[in-house]
Amino acid sequence: MSGENSTQPVDLTSTQNVQRGQEVYDRITSGTCRDAVAELDAAYSRESKRN
Repeated sequence: MSGENSTQPVDLTSTQNVQRGQEVYDRITSGTCRDAVAELDAAYSRESKRN
């Protein structure tokens, strides 16, 4: 069907993804993260939906 998102949802509870998220969170809280959305998208191999 046209227009549907065919990607699978990311399991944010997997050990690997929890670690990735924690690393980004640590960068956010320490002030070293310049673009949280971009870093989270990269951590979870997602394409940004921002224009």
